[in-house]
Amino acid sequence: MHALLAYGFLQRAFLAGVLIAVACAVLGIFLILRKDAMIGHGLSHIAFAGVALGLFLNVLPLAAALAVVIAAAITVMKLKDRAGLHGDTAIGIFSSLGMAVGILLASLAKGFNVELMSYLFGDILAIEPLEVGLTVALAAAVLLTVRLNYAKLLFMTFDRESARAAGIRVGRLDMLLMVLTAVTIVLGMKVAGILLVAALIVIPAAAGLQIARSFRAAVRASTAVAVVSVAAGLGLSLALNVPASAAIVVLCFLAFAVFSLRKKGRGVPLRSK
Repeated sequence: MHALLAYGFLQRAFLAGVLIAVACAVLGIFLILRKDAMIGHGLSHIAFAGVALGLFLNVLPLAAALAVVIAAAITVMKLKDRAGLHGDTAIGIFSSLGMAVGILLASLAKGFNVELMSYLFGDILAIEPLEVGLTVALAAAVLLTVRLNYAKLLFMTFDRESARAAGIRVGRLDMLLMVLTAVTIVLGMKVAGILLVAALIVIPAAAGLQIARSFRAAVRASTAVAVVSVAAGLGLSLALNVPASAAIVVLCFLAFAVFSLRKKGRGVPLRSK
């Protein structure tokens, strides 16, 4: 591993992959406990339209996808409040629209179909220095934002009504969590691809929740699963010449399966601390 990381492209892939894995694992715990696990799946479809738009306009695809997904996330929250739609309904509407717009743009400009495929299936080994810099900055911003709002997010996750009664603006926190998820989805596209990035949010978190008896323990276990899966997935990709994105997701699932079989404290509720 030390010899392999001597190569610049592997250093970039490892750094970006680990940071994204940590961000995905932390957010995934909150989303699963809030029963919002499918938000990542919906936002990844919207990201497809953003990438296609970026390639169509000849601008940085990650930047275009970031703008589109954040705008869609905010719109979904506003539509949910004003139209009285459930969150999964609003996400379903915009995820379908995102895929449709992406397909239309891809058909109008056939020249970038090969590059678009790298975003659909992931290509972490080809991540550029500019993309690494953007990933480091945004992943750090996501984790710092979660850290600063940790107590409020935790309170709202376990007892929403009590949090509201205590004066916490749960609506703003819902919006914040949606935007953070949108940013993380865009960052994860190069690691797992648009089609699999949602798995990087859901599966490690689900695995961590199988063995943890407290929220903090679940976060630690989820982070460990995500980081180890990314590192091992990169190694398998090089050793076996298989797609890194698929290897990472399969390893995440294997961890989930093992933890499910060895689950401790069955029936014991998760503590908030």
